[in-house]
Amino acid sequence: MKIKSIVMLFALLICATSCISTKSTLRNVNENAPIPQLTANNTFVITAFSKDPKYGYNPDYPINIFFRTTKDEVINQQRYLNALTGPKGEKIFYKKIEICCPFPTKNSEMGGGFLDIYEITWVGQKQPVKLYLNIYEKGDLFVPMGFGLAK
Repeated sequence: MKIKSIVMLFALLICATSCISTKSTLRNVNENAPIPQLTANNTFVITAFSKDPKYGYNPDYPINIFFRTTKDEVINQQRYLNALTGPKGEKIFYKKIEICCPFPTKNSEMGGGFLDIYEITWVGQKQPVKLYLNIYEKGDLFVPMGFGLAK
């Protein structure tokens, strides 16, 4: 009975630690990035456009939207996404479609985080776009390639 308990505990420990890699694959984390400012419309002030085609489109280069408390988790994603438009200024529509890509982080009580995948659409678009957003890490905020900035 004691051996069975030890084996079960060992198996549980392996399962719990194997879900999250011990090394992060995120390439654009910047702990010194400034905390985004808000516009009068309650969106983030974003002043630069990304020159990296992977920014936001690749899970190793997510849009890092750090939050201070759990109440900021969804609101900061909305503040970011509401600052964007389609490439010609079109109003965008977005919805969270899944989570993926576990990674280690010091900014979570669990020691790990997940990326949120949002599907973005706008009128006249041929195919929806998927963006990867990370609420656990800080990074410089840019407008991803193929998007515009709300005025």
